[in-house]
Amino acid sequence: MITPLRAGNSLRLAVVALAVAASSCATKKQTASTVTLKTTTTPGGTTAATATVGPAGKKEGIKKFADLVGKVKADTGLFSTYKVDGKYYFEIPDSLLNREMLVVTRFVKTPVGLKSFGQQYGGEEVNDQVWKWERHDKQVFIRVPSYSVRADSTSDMYQSVKNSNLDAVLAAFDIKAYNKDTTGVLVDVTDMYNGDVAAISLPDNIKKAYKVSAIDASRSYIDTIKSFPINVEVRTLKTFRAGESPTDNTNAALTFELNTSMLLLPKTPMKARLMDARVGFFGQAQTDYGTGAQKSEVTAYIHRWKLEPKDEAAYSRGELVEPKKQIVYYIDPATPKKWVPYLIAGVNDWNKAFEAAGFKNAIVGKVAPTAKEDPEFSTEDARYSVLRYFASDVQNAYGPHISDPRTGEILESHVGWYHNVMSLLRNWYFIQTAAVNPNVRNAQFTDEQMGELIRFVSSHEIGHTLGLPHNFGSSYAYKVDSLRSKTFTSTHGTAPSIMDYARFNYIAQPGDGVTRFYPQIGEYDLWAVKWGYTYFPGNKTAKQEKEMLDVWTKAKAGNPLYYFGRQGTSIDPRLQNEDLGDNAMKASTYGIANLKRILPNIEKWTFQKGEDFDDVQSLYNEVIGQYNRYIGHVTMNVGGMNENFKTYDQTGPVYGFVAKNLQHDAVTFLNQQVFKTPTWLINNAELSKFDNGVVIGRIKAVQVNALGNLLNPSRLARMFDNEAKSGALAYKVSDLFTDLRPGIFPAGKPDQFQRNLQRGYIENLRLFLNVDASASFPGATSVQLANYGLTPINIAFSDIRPMVRAELTRISNSLPSGGDALTSAHYADLKLRIKEALYPTKPVVNVVNGAVGRFAEPEQETEVDF
Repeated sequence: MITPLRAGNSLRLAVVALAVAASSCATKKQTASTVTLKTTTTPGGTTAATATVGPAGKKEGIKKFADLVGKVKADTGLFSTYKVDGKYYFEIPDSLLNREMLVVTRFVKTPVGLKSFGQQYGGEEVNDQVWKWERHDKQVFIRVPSYSVRADSTSDMYQSVKNSNLDAVLAAFDIKAYNKDTTGVLVDVTDMYNGDVAAISLPDNIKKAYKVSAIDASRSYIDTIKSFPINVEVRTLKTFRAGESPTDNTNAALTFELNTSMLLLPKTPMKARLMDARVGFFGQAQTDYGTGAQKSEVTAYIHRWKLEPKDEAAYSRGELVEPKKQIVYYIDPATPKKWVPYLIAGVNDWNKAFEAAGFKNAIVGKVAPTAKEDPEFSTEDARYSVLRYFASDVQNAYGPHISDPRTGEILESHVGWYHNVMSLLRNWYFIQTAAVNPNVRNAQFTDEQMGELIRFVSSHEIGHTLGLPHNFGSSYAYKVDSLRSKTFTSTHGTAPSIMDYARFNYIAQPGDGVTRFYPQIGEYDLWAVKWGYTYFPGNKTAKQEKEMLDVWTKAKAGNPLYYFGRQGTSIDPRLQNEDLGDNAMKASTYGIANLKRILPNIEKWTFQKGEDFDDVQSLYNEVIGQYNRYIGHVTMNVGGMNENFKTYDQTGPVYGFVAKNLQHDAVTFLNQQVFKTPTWLINNAELSKFDNGVVIGRIKAVQVNALGNLLNPSRLARMFDNEAKSGALAYKVSDLFTDLRPGIFPAGKPDQFQRNLQRGYIENLRLFLNVDASASFPGATSVQLANYGLTPINIAFSDIRPMVRAELTRISNSLPSGGDALTSAHYADLKLRIKEALYPTKPVVNVVNGAVGRFAEPEQETEVDF
């Protein structure tokens, strides 16, 4: 879900792009004129709101503390809080002024039917921000510090960085009173929390979607403010005037309950650990002017929990030691009870990984306490990490975390668990294993079967909350034939990392005896946790720790079990979602063989008395979707490059082209399994139960889109690059055209699928001649684009057009004539299409953007986080 990025080709610039979107809202002046909001737009387009909080009209003077508060009892904690005549006050001690505090706002309750914006259910995060309360004369300000640039306080650059990194003012408050010993001040926070300050209010995307005009103060209120030793929790109900509603427009409003946690950050920040592109961790980057380098340098820190041994001496002796503070995840009380043990097991499974880092009992899943057991416990409280269960038809789950922006220390996490993820698990587990797994040949799984799948997903999501991103390169470590071994899979699962998108074992064949079909916490996961969480005694700097970790990393280099492959690039065929094994052609051949076994038995294996055929239709579509995944896995080999991040002191290339024979094998697979009509997908006995004339067209679309994806300009650009660098060792564009011809134009009379495919081939080639796709994506450099597989190419000045012209001419000259009326018309049509491509009568179309994008997209599938 959240993916590390690499800046340039330097490992020192390896940074992460966090998919934690901080929504900013433009707001208007409050109706009651008590909160003045000013919006500003930065050069990058970010809108920010600041608030000046105070009574309208003439200002009141500073009162005596006793006169203002009277006999109202304080709710003591981080700040002592008071409620007086409907107003809420914070007593801010001088000792906490200028201390950094993490502020996290979450939904508590939301309207039914909200559109999917990434946050729409109770428990999901709306925003997080760091605040500092600062006193100036008779006012208190909330300042919002930035951590994008830094310099050590001992550096000559420190003052210069401070001068160009001024903290923004979010809100201003008049001091209402001084406390009894004048060591603190009292401010009225009612209007800020009850208002529409962007940092603690409705996100801008929902406002825009439902045409929100303003907050309605008459229908909004502060529910509770509670203070605890290191945090203050504020629960509010906010009603917004809205032009649209998810359910009933007559209300002309949207109402939400929100909770804002203000959590004191450690006075002494945790020691940061520098990132390494060779080991996968989420992280954060900043420009550091104090490193001593002769340039501004980007440094990046990993996200991790703070784990320190209770007994440092025993830890140093190599004994397993409990941490001073255990990582605890609570299960949402709204979770169906039968799934709770499996979710907890998914959390606890990570203890074996922490043992690799020298800790025992480092992490635990627990049932959330009841109100009777702990009346102060709240699932929205930022002190607690919670697995939240959503009554939703979304087929997904996700595992975010919130970290200290100064050091990367993970402070809490709220895993999002959508109820309908079970539907996805059932469908995929059936489609990928039913050929060899009789236990899934039912309309519904047993609770034990579903529970084990839930445990697997729980472990994956908890991995994200520990700082681990997806490792798309992990599954490549296992040989395809190893995944047909009962002994191997029982021990190792389907990949060395549960953080890969290595789902279920579609490779195992009938008779292999395989009984374990899904991933587990594996070799890579143990290694990554050891790398990220091992405690180094003494007062070593982050740079000194990195030098020690470099030794570990180089020792693992070249071993595929410990390889990290980033998510987000389409350049390396090893780094794909939903794939298994070290050879996509071989693995996909096994997978298709299993689909051929499953498809004719869908109705039989999912029989439900008295039910219609919706489930048959759904699973039939899943078969086509799975088939399409296999096609994508194979296609990535053509024009592919392997990416292996290295440092100066490591030998071998960082980037190397996929071997010529593998690229040839990939095209051979496509000819045999895709371009040759997949008649096995046309099962009339099954189709007659639900298909009203769309499946045949969908199969044709799969074929043509696969061809369009193969002829991607970026792919051809890399093939030309390979030819220039490798000569005869390269798989060339001319080789691709030669290999494709017998697949697209086989001998004999073409059927309707082949005719459709031949037209698709001509049209794809025609685009290269009739579309000027020489522009690039605005704001992105060619290096940045190539990083993600969008290799730029200026088609008009490349060798593509000469090659395409020659190929079209060759096809036109080889087309037969005659035959029956339909075949004759088809060939005549192809010749006309080729003529129009070679000698266009219409002007060339100029593509301003998307020059390196696909000419034809493969079928889209639902993105899931786990």
